[in-house]
Amino acid sequence: MSGSIAAGHDATAQVGAEILAEGGTAADAAVAASLASCVAETAMTGLLSGGFAIYFEAATRCVRNLDCFVAVPSGPGNVLIEVDVPFWGESVPYLVGPASFGIPGLAAGLDALWRSYGRLPWARLCEPALRLAHSGVELPPAHAVCLRETLAPVYTMNEGARFYSPGGKLLGPGDLVRLPGLVNAFEALQEEGAKSVYRGTIAARIVELMETRGGAVTAGDLAAYEPLWSDPVEVGYCGTRFHTRAGLSAVPETLPLLPPLRGLGERARVLALLEALGTTAYDVPEHTTNLCVADPDGNVCVLTSSLGLCSGDWLPGFDLHLNSILGEKYLMRGEPRPGQRMGSMMAPSIALDEDGFVLGIGSAGAARLRTAIVGVSAGVLDEGVEPQASVDRPRFHREQDAVNAEPGVEESALDELERRGLEVRRWPEPNYYFGGVSLVSRFGAAADPRRNGAVAVI
Repeated sequence: MSGSIAAGHDATAQVGAEILAEGGTAADAAVAASLASCVAETAMTGLLSGGFAIYFEAATRCVRNLDCFVAVPSGPGNVLIEVDVPFWGESVPYLVGPASFGIPGLAAGLDALWRSYGRLPWARLCEPALRLAHSGVELPPAHAVCLRETLAPVYTMNEGARFYSPGGKLLGPGDLVRLPGLVNAFEALQEEGAKSVYRGTIAARIVELMETRGGAVTAGDLAAYEPLWSDPVEVGYCGTRFHTRAGLSAVPETLPLLPPLRGLGERARVLALLEALGTTAYDVPEHTTNLCVADPDGNVCVLTSSLGLCSGDWLPGFDLHLNSILGEKYLMRGEPRPGQRMGSMMAPSIALDEDGFVLGIGSAGAARLRTAIVGVSAGVLDEGVEPQASVDRPRFHREQDAVNAEPGVEESALDELERRGLEVRRWPEPNYYFGGVSLVSRFGAAADPRRNGAVAVI
């Protein structure tokens, strides 16, 4: 088995391949690539984000989930700011500001992956991100569209204006994204380890910012945070054991509803998928990225991370954007308690059969995430579609009484949906709205062009 990585940016993928080529495990490559994504994909993720991972250890055939998502802080948090964010022709009110920042988990999760399954030194895994922080990274076209159409009202708040709108002009495709303080952040992370975010240099700066701007995260919150390992939820699908997350993802509940799709005409396939997927009651902007790694020994890691929309606040001296997960009220379930994890639809997943590993997949996309994972997984596992072709295939997503469809979705199926009384929104071109899938598999790797994803193979 060759080593491969699929990720949300070419720089992220190349870092993963670099680590694999040096003999790093899937965990090593995922850690280094995720840290690199915090520099290369600042429109999608960051070091102060949260995430989930799933890991398959080939030698033991063991699959484990890792929860390193954002947790509820204990402080009062009194500065929430409502901003109107443009989202596909509508203006969506969104809560940002210091009090939307929850306890970040990504750094702790990467440390847990490395300690459990890594082989290379931690300092080595930080080197590529530090290198990218020194040089800056070009803004890919899809990320530039995301910035222009959705993120700008928040990303240009406070210190963000000098990063993303220097001289008053919003960055565009190919422009260099420079956050010079990231050099300091990754030097601290390299020297102190992940504890820098929780009990070290970065943590001290977080607490200072919270106290001066009215956030809720305390020193005690950071010191108490721990990533959580657990057994995945397992469902049978197309001759595989599909391991994934429960909760808001709804992926394990949806897969068993799918009828066999192989051999169906396109009209029937579209209608069958929409029937199984049902509808979502909410659809909000979010900014998330996913990466999948397989190493030559057969170990596999899938990792999804997100800052939410981002709070609009930046850590002085380190240029780290604060997550805004506490502002995403649809993720709240019941009365939140300090230390409790926020809910999430993220669902990194791994499918196995009697011979071993078959598929590792994850996606960005909030409510569209389940649609993307289920549709692409069905294409690969059921219909036998080549991985990249399955990722590229035109997508559709139902939100309440409206179906959004990319160009190329079978028109007779869309006509039938309109006859049933649904509104059909025909998009002029593929768009990052429909998620950002990346996958590795027995049949090859694939990354989503909708978010300028990339694949690297060693």
